[in-house]
Amino acid sequence: MPPSAQVQAPTPAVARRFFRPTWAEVDLGAIVRNLTALRARLKSGTRVMFVVKANAYGHGAEACARAAERARAADWLGVSSVEEGVALRDAGLRLPILVLGSLYPFESVLAAVAHGLTPIAASLESAKRLVEVAERLGRRVDCHVKIDTGMGRIGARPQAAEEIVRFLSRGGGARAQGLYTHLARAEDDPEFTAEQLRLFRGALAALAREGLRPPLAHAANSAAALKFPSARFDMVRPGLAAYGLYPGFEPALTLKTKIVFLKTVPKGASVSYGATWRARRVSRVATLPIGYADGYPRALSNRADALVGGRRCRVIGRVTMDQTMIDVTGVAAARVGEDAVLIGAQGRERVDAAELARLCGTIPYETAAALSSRVPRVPVGVGA
Repeated sequence: MPPSAQVQAPTPAVARRFFRPTWAEVDLGAIVRNLTALRARLKSGTRVMFVVKANAYGHGAEACARAAERARAADWLGVSSVEEGVALRDAGLRLPILVLGSLYPFESVLAAVAHGLTPIAASLESAKRLVEVAERLGRRVDCHVKIDTGMGRIGARPQAAEEIVRFLSRGGGARAQGLYTHLARAEDDPEFTAEQLRLFRGALAALAREGLRPPLAHAANSAAALKFPSARFDMVRPGLAAYGLYPGFEPALTLKTKIVFLKTVPKGASVSYGATWRARRVSRVATLPIGYADGYPRALSNRADALVGGRRCRVIGRVTMDQTMIDVTGVAAARVGEDAVLIGAQGRERVDAAELARLCGTIPYETAAALSSRVPRVPVGVGA
């Protein structure tokens, strides 16, 4: 075979089956370490529900859940919809999975139970649907009853939640395996949180007096689990801490791309739509193949930094749908093909999700979860 016809080994991008050099590396080892560190702060026997809804907050639900299951770092998984739970079952996940969202219509409840998911009952009507499903399938259906103590989203008020548990205790085929609530201000309002916990404890106590307290009571997200030991009950539901989006935990996601075009522009030249940036000197401008369609917000235009060569480089001009420009004038080694980090560390510098969230006036949850399906998730570390 002549040299010109020889087949070359695939590049890493080709081996990963994506060609546009933009991807998110997800350190599964960091996720396992975060869950393990959180569990170490809990009393023995307290269970951990790893919340992997919204594609594990943008980190890739299947890989994250599998890493936690293999490492025995979680006892439950939490999802927001039947579809998310079914995808995990189809991927072979065996841990109990709670569908945290309200299920409607009837067929969704039937599908949840048929796929081995645990649904919630947020009203007496939904509890009755669960009994119908149990009768149709000829088996017991476990559920968790959602009590609204102040979030105001879904859930029954305390007395109504107690009545749901009583209804399910009458032997209709469905059972209240858990009672839970969602804390609205665990991060910033101890008094509001204390009142929510008081209402929740009151409902548990009322049911306990009748011998009806469900085996699992849970209320704490990451902030509550860390700030309010009394909120831990039988199980906690970490999200932010698991992904390293909470202070003191190890960030798991690094958003990377590569310089695909490099040019020198004269003083006074503009860049991108609206000419919102003009060069104050002769400047080197790098184009990155990532934009707001990938979940890198337009609000970061002229405000955020990317890392190239271990140095901060300002985003210049408006972030477009597919491309973003940065000023690499101060990075002499910048070349086409050079890595650029938009979330994560490079050298001694770091741009974290919280920094981008502040610039956008939002929260790290949204920054990570907003990464679109156009961005391949590449698991690294444990179990990758």
